[in-house]
Amino acid sequence: MDLRYTDATPTDIERAAVDSLLGPPPSGWEGGQERTDADLRWARGGASAAKDRRDQLLPALHVVNDRVGWISEGALNYICRRLTVAPAEAYGVATFYAMFSVVPRPAKVLHVCTDLACAARGSGALCADLTDRLGPAGTPAEGTVWQESPCLGLCERAPAALLLQAGEQPAGDEPAADAVRCSAVLAPATAPDVVAATRSPGTAPAEPPAGTAVPQAGDPGLVLLRRIGSVDPASLDDYRSTGGYTALRRAFALGPAGVIREVLDAGLVGRGGAAFPTGRKWQATAQQADGPHYLVCNADESEPGTFKDRVLMEGDPYALIESMTIAGYAIGAAHGYIYLRGEYPRAYERLSHALASARTRGLLGTDVLGQGYAFDIEIRRGAGAYICGEETAIFNSIEGQRGEPRSKPPFPVEKGLFGKPTAVNNVETLVNVLPILEHGAAAYAATGTETSTGTKLFCVSGQVARPGIYELPFGANLRELLALAGPPEHLRAVLLGGAAGGFVRPDELDIPLTFEGTRAAGTTLGSGVVLVLDDSVELPRILLRIAEFFRDESCGQCVPCRVGTVRQEEALHRIVDRTGAGAAADVALMREVGQTMRDASICGLGQTAWNAVESAIDRLGVYK
Repeated sequence: MDLRYTDATPTDIERAAVDSLLGPPPSGWEGGQERTDADLRWARGGASAAKDRRDQLLPALHVVNDRVGWISEGALNYICRRLTVAPAEAYGVATFYAMFSVVPRPAKVLHVCTDLACAARGSGALCADLTDRLGPAGTPAEGTVWQESPCLGLCERAPAALLLQAGEQPAGDEPAADAVRCSAVLAPATAPDVVAATRSPGTAPAEPPAGTAVPQAGDPGLVLLRRIGSVDPASLDDYRSTGGYTALRRAFALGPAGVIREVLDAGLVGRGGAAFPTGRKWQATAQQADGPHYLVCNADESEPGTFKDRVLMEGDPYALIESMTIAGYAIGAAHGYIYLRGEYPRAYERLSHALASARTRGLLGTDVLGQGYAFDIEIRRGAGAYICGEETAIFNSIEGQRGEPRSKPPFPVEKGLFGKPTAVNNVETLVNVLPILEHGAAAYAATGTETSTGTKLFCVSGQVARPGIYELPFGANLRELLALAGPPEHLRAVLLGGAAGGFVRPDELDIPLTFEGTRAAGTTLGSGVVLVLDDSVELPRILLRIAEFFRDESCGQCVPCRVGTVRQEEALHRIVDRTGAGAAADVALMREVGQTMRDASICGLGQTAWNAVESAIDRLGVYK
């Protein structure tokens, strides 16, 4: 692609897809079929007006990819004319995301997860079987192409596959222009079911209710998960009959400063892994004189082994909407964004329905609950990029740039989305606000420990009898959690925190599951991943998969990460394939490379890419 437009033109289908999102072109200069005398060029807003439209680039790429299955040069040209974006820049964005293609491919794309939880549950055998039946990955066959995929967030039902089919929305539906075209979620996936689904998507087994991912469903002690499995997630009336919107009414009674004070007194910290105090973040955003303020919900949980936010959004979508409304009120924001994983089609459908219902009932819009507060929420879909889980990469992605992290400072509370003060919280963090306001900060802080208050959601997968989401008070230990999930007879190791986390041995199960407890034990709680491995799993292969994951997902912006993740993978390949001079030399090399990544990478991806491998070497004695 060039900085200039080419002669390639869009098809009628591509043009209609883009126009369904952006509306008809206002003139020939913006992609209209013919230019008229009325289209004489003059400055109408210039660069500022073009910049205001740039944030529609990612949704526009989605509508074409969803309708046609890939993004042609003509379609990209048309999008660029409509948004006044240089084709080379748009091409850089389109090729950044794994779910887009700029080369022709079939309308049906099958994503087969090969990440940690699925690898531990047989994804290797599934891929081998699919190769025999459908041909090698990436080879079109019978109108379908299948490809290996990083974690799909379906770890409790591993191995998993996701079939996406481009095309027109079925008659009778009235979705958003960029609605997800999902044909089937297959989990646990078998080769016969997958092949049958690719040939006739309607024959795929129905996806089970969200409550099946919660083995504790119905337990009266649950807080964040109490509605999942017992309340219809599509019904606003059901939500309100179980205490929904009680917290928002109390928020209006307290006022913005009072809400922040309650969150501070409750001791709520972020649940994404960094554990930054939520009240301090909100307070810092609210105090900024610049405006407008924005709220962003980070629902791009791409850490391998993490699926808690998916279950919350699918099983209790109104809880997220209510908590975002409270957060927006506290920080003085009138607009919020949910940045949602592209691999979560059911969560998108549930949230879209819930947002529409909330607007109809006056719970979103220009006068929320008649309190004179205006707030609304918009969903922005990701497209397959782990790095977009980093808070500043989310800003770039929403703004229509490549999803690369920004240097800090300035911090998001000062200059975030669109250069304005922004608070970013993940789904689990936000829904914790509801029990704080419903029962008070003191009652909330009475659960857990002094520095880790409340309850925590744990994503348990791998070789356990009952994989799923578990909710426990902070302070419970790993042994207690595994007892609920049903540990394997011959436990080899537990990976805490996902690919960016660390391993613990079977004799370390008394580690308290708190941020401070895991830190003192030399590991991390992270986002709550608990991947259980028995002695049937080849740990060197698991470590190699982790290295491949970080190599694939590095955005390439900074040298330590771009080069270091490749060198780490090369060293592990030599060890596993026994082609190097010896494991000791490669381990020494990885230590040097890992420390460089940790010290010099711009964001958490490179800084943590060595963690799991290092812990396996030092704690488990791998390669000795």
